[in-house]
Amino acid sequence: MGEKVLMKGNEAIGEAAIRANCKCFFGYPITPQTEISAYLSRKMPKIDRVFLQAESEIAAINMIYGAAGTGIRCMTSSSSPGISLKAEGISYIAGAELPCVIVNIVRGGPGLGSIQPAQSDYFQATKGGAHGDFNMPVYAPASIQEMVDLVQDAFDTADMYRTPVMVMGDGMLGQMMEPVEFKEREAKVLPEKTWAACGLKGRKKHNVINSLYLKSEILEQHNLKLQEKFKEITKNETRYEMYNCDGESDLIMVAYGTTSRICKNVIKMAEKEGIKLGLIRPITLWPFPLEAFEKSINSTKHGYISVEMSCGQMVEDVRLSVEGRKPVHFYGRTGGMVPHPDDILDKVREIVGGAK
Repeated sequence: MGEKVLMKGNEAIGEAAIRANCKCFFGYPITPQTEISAYLSRKMPKIDRVFLQAESEIAAINMIYGAAGTGIRCMTSSSSPGISLKAEGISYIAGAELPCVIVNIVRGGPGLGSIQPAQSDYFQATKGGAHGDFNMPVYAPASIQEMVDLVQDAFDTADMYRTPVMVMGDGMLGQMMEPVEFKEREAKVLPEKTWAACGLKGRKKHNVINSLYLKSEILEQHNLKLQEKFKEITKNETRYEMYNCDGESDLIMVAYGTTSRICKNVIKMAEKEGIKLGLIRPITLWPFPLEAFEKSINSTKHGYISVEMSCGQMVEDVRLSVEGRKPVHFYGRTGGMVPHPDDILDKVREIVGGAK
């Protein structure tokens, strides 16, 4: 075990990116993720790496396009409205098959909303996030330690599949402090970046980075190629935790990020009343962990409840996973309100009919 240090979530993200050999960061400040930029602005110039505060989120994501096109590791970060501004560039990056990491520390919306924590960007992150037929892997950490680990994993996943990868945490994770350990990581065997636009390097023709295909037949073939890649990511990279799901449950909760930690407390509270609850925690929001529902569908009496800091976005994927075989319930808070364990337990009692 290495030494643990107490760090704020946003700063831990910055340090994790440095240790993952991120060479360039382009971003623009917005609460509640600004400390990522502040941390990297102090650290990166000292180790001969590029930190640049762009004039806007739109500029930042297009700088990422350029840097990623050369094959170097690069990252941007923002919070909800800023990610919306980056959407066009994210689609270009996905279309051009460029690896990069995008961090979203989610705040309440829609519009400018609030600076309080939320999970209401789930649709935006998991249903493409911008125009066109594409998906990108989305990691949802539930602790500062997991935030560190998943940021480093995200760079590897991006390089493995030539894709943008998002790490999505709520504002609470960005602002809270916890002990973290920066572990020694085994270097993954990753594909050589023979596609990168970085000079001829012995080739007869320059590599060209592009997402424009004017002939429909060619664009269709490109899209079909991308779909095969997304199938491969789904097969290899889906991650989840099943907590207290051994044996039969009265009800299984589905939650991610900070909300999943609250749900683990609810499980302990319910146990005292004789109510057996389980938890499915998606670690990848895309690909969504369908397998966890196949494993648990026959062992839950009253089905599932999706618990979210939103008006009910992930619940749609839960319903698709369950395919009508069991009831799917929902409990959510929105606008920056955080679900309280007592209120979740009240909803559980309502569903299961009280203590058994």
